Amino acid sequence: MNELFSAVEIIATKRDKSVLTDPQIDWIIDAYTRGAVADEQMSALLMAILLNGMNSHEISRWTDAMINSGERMSWSKLSIPTVDKHSTGGVGDKITLPLAPLVAACGAAVPQLSGRGLGHTGGTLDKLESIPGWRASLSNDEMLKVLQDCGAVICAAGAGLAPADKKLYALRDVTGTVQSIPLIASSIMSKKIAEGTSALILDVKTGSGAFISDPEQAKLLARTMVDLGVRAGVKTRALVTAMDVPLGLTAGNALEVRESIEVLAGGGPSDVVELTLLLAREMLELVGVKGKDPAVALKDGSAMDHWRRMIKAQGGDPDAKLPTATESEVVLAESDGLVTEMDALKVGLSAWLLGAGRSRQGEKVQAGAGIEMHAKPGEIVKKGAPLFTLHTDEPERFPRSLAALAGAVSISASNQKVERLPLIVARID
Repeated sequence: MNELFSAVEIIATKRDKSVLTDPQIDWIIDAYTRGAVADEQMSALLMAILLNGMNSHEISRWTDAMINSGERMSWSKLSIPTVDKHSTGGVGDKITLPLAPLVAACGAAVPQLSGRGLGHTGGTLDKLESIPGWRASLSNDEMLKVLQDCGAVICAAGAGLAPADKKLYALRDVTGTVQSIPLIASSIMSKKIAEGTSALILDVKTGSGAFISDPEQAKLLARTMVDLGVRAGVKTRALVTAMDVPLGLTAGNALEVRESIEVLAGGGPSDVVELTLLLAREMLELVGVKGKDPAVALKDGSAMDHWRRMIKAQGGDPDAKLPTATESEVVLAESDGLVTEMDALKVGLSAWLLGAGRSRQGEKVQAGAGIEMHAKPGEIVKKGAPLFTLHTDEPERFPRSLAALAGAVSISASNQKVERLPLIVARID
């Protein structure tokens, strides 16, 4: 086939800090998706983008080219508005699980295409797959039926949705080019725009346990994604939220499902409840649904009803016993005092080393592996009291996991001030 451009000239353009033209971007994304551009050539371009950046028009065109590599979904058959939430991920971030059925119980439809975990941040699909029988892969017709019957669906993106992104994501992961704001923003937004939702709330995490630890960089990513959404006709808003400390009291697949069910039952840790309610209200406001208040839907059981129906509709048994790991080990406090810090990254790495996450795509995760946290910053502990319980099916994993947890918690005299990021660091419309 006679190609319009050469990959080498496009790489050189970005290497020399010049701006890529629309035809260059359209061609390179299409040619890479169909295999006419080699991995090593695209790797060189991705590194040039990471080092030299892209302007807002280049990012927008790159996103459009990735969307145009596949299909666009439509929810026009639904009688109620659609709204989705995307989180950039963190430690103990199980918010999607209670949030989707909660928003559905309040009158909006939630088509939630989710991903799997890689590294220390857990994946929503891995968590839900710890429920016996539940399946992540649905056809577009099945997704529509679950949405019509339950108001919410959480499933994997099909192969037809932004296939260019799937290929690029895998390449970025093995070439050290993940941490590029243009590439992160276009990756997330190409899938979300192609998904066909009318509105989107972005939860951009910042702090030690987040993908982007620096709050200023997190704000820049949030602004870039909001602009991409608005340009594509999707009502988009971003909240930059704290991930300096893990969310809730668990990190790990089945452990986080159990905690999510506690939230849906009207209980659960206060930080998980607070963020779930906050995001639910933002989502409903964005699509103009003034139905039931989310706090009422958690208390009256309607959110739980939607959860049970959604899990059943995807083959899961909402009454089944969740898997538990065969081995556990407890970490005890070494002194009396106030817990002043808990490093989210260290907790996440420790859970990952126990088997809760994967180090390469396609690797199997342990459903029962992970960490329970018994005290969070701001709480008083006694010497010898449990701080963490570690769970795994493979006891040989304990030494490395315990080493990763070293120094994760600081305990000080009880009159010391606890320094924490605010839950909402910034709000970007």
